[in-house]
Amino acid sequence: MKLTTRPIHNRTLRSVRKQFPFYLMMSPGLLFIAIMCYIPMGGVIIAFKDYNARDGIFGSVWMDPLFKNFEFFFKSETAKIVTFNTLFYNIIEMVTVTLGALILAILLSEVKNKKLSATYKGALLLPVFLSWIVVQYIVFGMLSVDRGIVNNVIESNGGEAIYWYSEPSHWHYILPLAYLWKNIGYYSVLYVAAIAGINTDYYEAAQLDGASKWQQVKYVTLPLLKPIIIVLMLLWVGKLFNGGLGDWNGFYTLSNDSGALYGATDVIDTLVFRSLKKLNDYGMSSAIGLYQAVIGLVLVLISNYIIKKTDPDSALF
Repeated sequence: MKLTTRPIHNRTLRSVRKQFPFYLMMSPGLLFIAIMCYIPMGGVIIAFKDYNARDGIFGSVWMDPLFKNFEFFFKSETAKIVTFNTLFYNIIEMVTVTLGALILAILLSEVKNKKLSATYKGALLLPVFLSWIVVQYIVFGMLSVDRGIVNNVIESNGGEAIYWYSEPSHWHYILPLAYLWKNIGYYSVLYVAAIAGINTDYYEAAQLDGASKWQQVKYVTLPLLKPIIIVLMLLWVGKLFNGGLGDWNGFYTLSNDSGALYGATDVIDTLVFRSLKKLNDYGMSSAIGLYQAVIGLVLVLISNYIIKKTDPDSALF
């Protein structure tokens, strides 16, 4: 047994020593992930307990029945609403941001002037660095009933002011547009970097064959971007049950946490946050979070399995 394991052990040590600078560079990110993502996983058991802060996670008594926290959530009408909203907004954002970012990236790659290209990229990236609080003020400045720009334009043209913060139907359009505006720049820059890495020989060969710009995009750019598109889509599928790819606070702040809009703006993350903030219900909040995580994992495994069957080289694992 030692004869078979020792060479493997030695090779591993040699590999670690050889790649040590890279492991050192990875260590802050790995440490952050371990502290923020893996260590807190022990708190999952709160979903099955009648949690009491005085007794702590392990001292609190188990629920009777064990799945009572889950039962309370799934029997409520809220479960259907937040599940639908979470999937609806994430699917809309996944499709619109991906298509929009690809189109912008292709257009940006055609800008040959370096100063203009840098200016466009900077303008597109600016919303990414704005907090959702700042975005909320911008949206409120546009949609305020009495002083909002949109209502002023409507009233100046003889229309009636719209009460945006009390009519849920409008927010099925407002939220996707806000998320598209904020996130499209980040993904477009990723695709621009991927396009810049494509060998120019492909385009030169296509030009010699008489291919138009559209044909070059269709038969050269998009096929060569396929691997990165698939990887990003897989990562996005894993976050379909998150409130906007981790930006759940956008749903909370943009709507001013208006109770009248919960039917259109409430997602799983905002429900968890509100359950903790207003109800102090740790058990149900943990149960909802566990439900969210398990469904996200299942979605990643299923989508990766399908891609692995159709195109093994593009699978994530």
